[in-house]
Amino acid sequence: SNNAEVTIIETEYAGHAKDLAMDVDMTDYDGFCCIGGDGTMHEAINGLLKRKDKKRFPLGLITGGTGNSFMFDMNCLDPVDAVKRIIAGKRRFIDVLECNSKDDVYYAFNLVGWGMPTDINNLAEKMRWLGPIRYNVASLFYILNTNKRYANILIDGVNSSDHYLFILIANTKYTGKGMMIAPNAQLDDGLLDLIIVKNNINKIQLIKLLSQLYTGEHINSKYVDYRQIKNLNIVPSKNDYLNIDGEIYGTTPVTISILSKK
Repeated sequence: SNNAEVTIIETEYAGHAKDLAMDVDMTDYDGFCCIGGDGTMHEAINGLLKRKDKKRFPLGLITGGTGNSFMFDMNCLDPVDAVKRIIAGKRRFIDVLECNSKDDVYYAFNLVGWGMPTDINNLAEKMRWLGPIRYNVASLFYILNTNKRYANILIDGVNSSDHYLFILIANTKYTGKGMMIAPNAQLDDGLLDLIIVKNNINKIQLIKLLSQLYTGEHINSKYVDYRQIKNLNIVPSKNDYLNIDGEIYGTTPVTISILSKK
């Protein structure tokens, strides 16, 4: 209805959006738009930033996922609203998290999690039939079955070691289905929002924290260390997978830094 010329390509396999963004010929096109959720956008960003020709072009997202963490931050949960913004040419630069993992370099725009966030997301993916509530169910399961991990972490050059339930680095305010995990996060402030929960918390207190995730009140808890940083290095006693934008891959040790307005 706005006389926009559109070429539609249907993704056919996991990682297809990444392959497209990495190789697509953008001659005569104004942008590359995804219809989907955070996972689809994650693929497109990694494809774009790994192009051999280093070409950059605008990425658009039309809301179509289940979590839609990024679009919560953009206040754009209606796909029609998203299309209107894209057609109007509304663009902005956002920060990207660069994850130098043991096996490769990955890029994230939402979050990177280690410990419980990885466990929760792994279980939630196996329960997609439950819909968005699967994140709550998976969270409750791991609260009742906590798995502490020992790690050495380096925060902006300052070293510390302890047992942790989880470490999460956020670029967006929201994660999961409307959980305000990092209430002070901004998409373009050049900072990582770090949330740490150590092992000195019991199950009742963890359940209370879970309920506070939707309001952001958890950052006031004495069991939560919440701060804004530039880079983080995690070296656990036992290597494990990471949660990168809701996808389970990449392994520790990992160094995470911010690419401002990339």
